[in-house]
Amino acid sequence: MKIKSIITSTALVACLSFTFGASAVASDIKVKITPEMASADVMHDGKKVSIMRNQNEDNNVNPAFAKTSRKCPPFCIKPISLGHGVETIGEVEVIDYAVKMSNGDKSIILVDNRTPDWVARGTIPGAINIPFTKMSRAKGADDLTIAETLETLGAKETGKGWDFSNAKTAVFFCNGMWCGQSPAGIDGLLTEGYPAEKIKWYRGGMQDWEVLGLTTVKP
Repeated sequence: MKIKSIITSTALVACLSFTFGASAVASDIKVKITPEMASADVMHDGKKVSIMRNQNEDNNVNPAFAKTSRKCPPFCIKPISLGHGVETIGEVEVIDYAVKMSNGDKSIILVDNRTPDWVARGTIPGAINIPFTKMSRAKGADDLTIAETLETLGAKETGKGWDFSNAKTAVFFCNGMWCGQSPAGIDGLLTEGYPAEKIKWYRGGMQDWEVLGLTTVKP
C-alpha cells in the first residue's frame, strides 16, 4: 500500500494538536486511527514499525483479551483517574508520545509494566519492559532494583537523595482497566518521590489496544 505522509500537524476534535511526523494517510486505507491519520511510524528495537489498525473489518479481538470476567480482587476495575496528579491518557496520546520518542525526544519513555510472560504475547511498538515488581517496594523491589528503575527513567542519585529535574515523562500501561500492575508500579514511583506531573497512565492498556486492532510487536 502506498501511503502519503502527513506534513502538517493534525488538529484533533478535543482541540488538542498532536504532531505525527511519521503519520500517514491514504485513500486505500479504510480503517484509520483518526479521520486524518492512517498510521504512525515508531522505532522499536532499532527497527521502524508502523502503528495502524487491522484492515480486516471482520477481524475479532485477540482471544487473550476476549475474557470479560476475572475474579475481583485482584482483577478489579480501576477508576478513570489514579489521583495524585497523574494524568490518564488514551490511545491517540500514547501514539503521539511514541512518535515523539522515536523522533528523538529523549524526555519521553513508554513503559510496559507487565511481567515478561505477558509482554512475550505482544506489546505496543516503542515500549520497553519494566515490570511493576521493579518499581514498587511493596511488590518486592529492593534498593538496588529501585535505583536501576529510577535511573532508567532519567532520575539521578545524589548525596541528598534523588534528583528528578531531568526525569522523563513516563507513560505506563499494563493489561487494561482491570489490571493492577501499572497502578501498583506508579504508586511505588510516587512513594519514591517521582513527580506525578511526569507520569502518564494509559488505563485502557493492551485490552483496549487490541480491541481497536492496533499494531503489536513481540520481543
